Amino acid sequence: MTDGVLTDLKSMTLYTFDHDVAGGGKSACNGECSRNWLPYYATAGAQPGPNYQIVTRDDGKPLHFWPEDQNPGDKYGDGYNNLWRLIRTNGPLTISPSAASDGY
Repeated sequence: MTDGVLTDLKSMTLYTFDHDVAGGGKSACNGECSRNWLPYYATAGAQPGPNYQIVTRDDGKPLHFWPEDQNPGDKYGDGYNNLWRLIRTNGPLTISPSAASDGY
């Protein structure tokens, strides 16, 4: 977390997609969407904070990076197409990364 916004261990911003249904356990961002909004991989056994869950996509990937965010702290994807949002939190949130999430 960086400045109250969920980030990976490199302080790169993570986003959610409004078309993903809370509690649905599956993401709507697949195919072309996932080529633009790079997925963040959770490791097996990762435990999200109390207000989040690990969701799957057609290819098994949950949260997303925006490729135009090139530096730690960039937030250029926030509000994109009025569908993509920062993940703001007022408390600690831990999501375990995997080696695959280094590929952005």
